[in-house]
Amino acid sequence: MHHNFMFLIPPGHAGRRLDQSLAELLPDYSRNRIQQWIDAGGVTIDGAPGSRKAKVWGGESVAISVEAHPSELPFLAQEMALDIVHEDAAVIVINKPPGLVVHPGAGNWEGTLLNALLHHAPELTHIPRAGIVHRLDKDTSGLLVVARTLESQTKLVRALQERDVKRVYQAVALGDILPDEDDIDAPIGRDPRHRTRMAVVPSGKPAQTHYRVLRQYARAAWVECRLKTGRTHQIRVHMAHIGHPLLGDPLYGARKLRGIEFPRQALHAYRLGFVHPDSGEHVEWTAPLPEDFRNLLEQLEADDAS
Repeated sequence: MHHNFMFLIPPGHAGRRLDQSLAELLPDYSRNRIQQWIDAGGVTIDGAPGSRKAKVWGGESVAISVEAHPSELPFLAQEMALDIVHEDAAVIVINKPPGLVVHPGAGNWEGTLLNALLHHAPELTHIPRAGIVHRLDKDTSGLLVVARTLESQTKLVRALQERDVKRVYQAVALGDILPDEDDIDAPIGRDPRHRTRMAVVPSGKPAQTHYRVLRQYARAAWVECRLKTGRTHQIRVHMAHIGHPLLGDPLYGARKLRGIEFPRQALHAYRLGFVHPDSGEHVEWTAPLPEDFRNLLEQLEADDAS
């Protein structure tokens, strides 16, 4: 898909650089993006290729013809199998498999849950982020609610902000966890040293997780974690913060356990509950542990017995 723009530079822009003038005339695009177009030769002034620093004096005819970046295109609807746990006029509750990205972004413009949703429920085109109100990391499995109307999106976003959405996860964390039940209250923000990670930082947003050990194995524990807030990577960061990173999560310091193979962070959104935006009643769903997670627990069990 192409972007094609044609316009005359207004007299008031006399003396400006081409990139400055265009950034003002095209407020939907960043100056950085406009500079990329100019550098790629996609911008002409009176028929001749323009440069960023070319001065404009007003009255010039500017033409832009460039390939659109995926982030500037409407998202594609794609047919993909979805595990729909519940669906009605207001919400869709999905059990997400591990490995599925929720929302398009750098490196994943297609093949995401959002693309699948647009195919399944085309009316979501008219709702911001196709009704997605909270996310799960690519390699986290489990329950996610999607709003089908603007009204239910507004209510669910507010419920999430007010901590009225019940989100319970199951995880496997390394080591011997004591005490076997506790609250972790530690603010989370971007890790100043690694931009792709989050960390416990004094300037972060408040974050609270309650955990309880369901079963302690020799080298790891099966735990249930309840989110009181929903920060990016919250459970992964909080468990690592108390010295028990999630198995399969090298981003937050999990080392490998000899003899145990698990290719993702061992985290599953097990239970989801909220006040239904239409009926006003509390509704709740549980997604059984996926097969890879059940196999992992069996491996830990066998490891204990050996």
